[in-house]
Amino acid sequence: MTLLIYYTGILTVLTLGSIAVGFAVEHVALWASMPVFLVLFFASLWLAWVIAVKLTEPKEQSAPASGATSDQRA
Repeated sequence: MTLLIYYTGILTVLTLGSIAVGFAVEHVALWASMPVFLVLFFASLWLAWVIAVKLTEPKEQSAPASGATSDQRA
């Protein structure tokens, strides 16, 4: 569930950025705004997933410092 929440939040931010860049490009070249927006939008779908997975992957458990296990007997 945490993964989906992170993904949705990150995707929202990246999509808003894609929209802003699309509007900025529209002022320069009207014909280029849609292709630029679409490339950024689909890239944001992928990038948001990669970032969300990296943020939610399990942390590694640290091994005992002495290297001894609880099975060893003195």
